[in-house]
Amino acid sequence: MKILVVDDEQIYRDEITEFLSGIDCHVYQTGLPSKALETLKETDIDIIILDIKLPEMNGLILLKKIKKDYPDIEVIMITGHGDMDNVIKTLRLGAIDFINKPFGTIEIQSALERSKRFIDLKSKLKRIELNYSVAKKELQNTFGHEIIGNSQEMKRVFDLMSRVSKTNDTSVLITGETGTGKELVARGIHYLSERKNNYFYDVNCSAIPDTLFESEFFGHRKGAFTGAREEKAGCFEIANNGTLFLDEIGDMPYNQQKKLLRILEERKVRRIGSHKEIKVNVRLMAASNRDLKKLVDNNKFRADLYHRISTFTIPIQPLRNRKGDIPLLLEYFTKKFAEKTRKHITQIDRNVGIYLHNYDFPGNVREFKNMVEKAVIMCDENILRKNHFLDIKDYGSISEPTTFNLELLEKNTIIKALKQSGLKSDAAKLLNITHQSLNRKIKKHKINQI
Repeated sequence: MKILVVDDEQIYRDEITEFLSGIDCHVYQTGLPSKALETLKETDIDIIILDIKLPEMNGLILLKKIKKDYPDIEVIMITGHGDMDNVIKTLRLGAIDFINKPFGTIEIQSALERSKRFIDLKSKLKRIELNYSVAKKELQNTFGHEIIGNSQEMKRVFDLMSRVSKTNDTSVLITGETGTGKELVARGIHYLSERKNNYFYDVNCSAIPDTLFESEFFGHRKGAFTGAREEKAGCFEIANNGTLFLDEIGDMPYNQQKKLLRILEERKVRRIGSHKEIKVNVRLMAASNRDLKKLVDNNKFRADLYHRISTFTIPIQPLRNRKGDIPLLLEYFTKKFAEKTRKHITQIDRNVGIYLHNYDFPGNVREFKNMVEKAVIMCDENILRKNHFLDIKDYGSISEPTTFNLELLEKNTIIKALKQSGLKSDAAKLLNITHQSLNRKIKKHKINQI
């Protein structure tokens, strides 16, 4: 640490210098503010210990100049005993701490330790900000779009993504509620890593029947069992040299977890019906909306597999805990769906943000996205307004009392989508439903073909 001591009393300067030199600090000292400013131009100082009463100018004026020209330098003020008015002024001007005259080495050491802790924290936050900016830019360039969020919670996610992407084999467990964007984070890590030019293969563990587990994960030879009409590669082979993402791993049958663990440890697979072992080089990422530790405690998830897949864990906060991201998400999705539906929406009424802020979004970002998409469909002007979010009133945590017919809302929304798209297939995409579901709803509401 490089420390500058500015005090017009030689006895105090010498006392502080002697103590700091004894704890491996490099100390500069002066009794004149002009000399102090010269030192700052020539040397990268970490901390200044500054007296208030000085010749040429008082310490408050000097403090103000230092924080203006060198905002990253932390300043500990020396004040007269009981001079609380000046103490308050120094803190308002940016001083980090103060010590009273007369003082002992314990007071100096305590103030220095507090300042060092603050500098370390500030440095850590700067690294997170840098990783956040770099990760956003790289994802935009390589992944086609960025993960949306500017809150401290999302910046922390970006920092963790950036750090773990620099490793090539570390297993990653991503936790969070449904709809928080766990797969998006996994894809982001893949595209930030050295494996980005190889395959990212995602598997939904909850969608694989127990009887088909081995075929899906290991693959099979032609004729290995009834129905095996052709050779099939398993997911580890498909993702070889790339990334395998196992979504909802907490739903994997307990009796299959040992087989997965064996592959992860041996890095070899053998297709059903074959004696040949195939070496695989796969980075595993997994996600779960369930508490895997509790599943382990309840003997529903293997402890050894849990420890194997959770080498590095990234928790994603639900949207209700990071509502500062709502304005950014609202702007992003409005622009996206306005372009998709060929609408010229240039403005968002400020009441929309306030309105959405009062809702807890149990479906998280996925629900938010769907709500904005529907609102854009309902908007026939260049300003997106609160009344376009018709379906939000059906959610329990919005306290605005209203009465409206949900059946009529659904019918009107379908009619608008059909008019906007012209084709039923395009209308189904706009409404985020299947073509068959749209046909059922058209029949249900007795909508004439448009």
